[in-house]
Amino acid sequence: MSRVKRGFKARRRRKKILDLAKGFRGSRNSRFKTAVHVVRRALCFAYRDRRVKKREFRSLWILRINAAARAAGIKYSEFMNGLKKSGVELDRSILADLAINDPAGFNALVVKAKEALSRAA
Repeated sequence: MSRVKRGFKARRRRKKILDLAKGFRGSRNSRFKTAVHVVRRALCFAYRDRRVKKREFRSLWILRINAAARAAGIKYSEFMNGLKKSGVELDRSILADLAINDPAGFNALVVKAKEALSRAA
C-alpha cells in the first residue's frame, strides 16, 4: 500500500505562503508553520495601515496648511472657514502642495479667505 503525498496542490498552497514570507528574517521565510503565522500577521497590519496612511497624510496636510496660514497671519480654522465662504473648493492635499511649492498663490487664497470672513462679520 502506498502513502498519499498530497501532490502539487499542497505544494502550491505552501509555496504561496513562503513566497509572501520572502524577505523575512531567520526561519520565518523558510519554515511553513512559522511563515503561516507571520504572513497572516503581516497581511493584517498591511490591511490596517492602508487606512491609517490616509489619516496620517490628512493630518500632515493640515499641519502644513496651518503653518503657512499662521505665517500669513490667520489661523487654520479661520482660513478654511474663509475659503468655504468664498466658494473655493480645493482639498487639503492641494492646499498643502500650494503652501510648499507656490507661496504666492497660497497667500492670494489667504487674502480671499480674509475678505470672505470680513464680509460675513
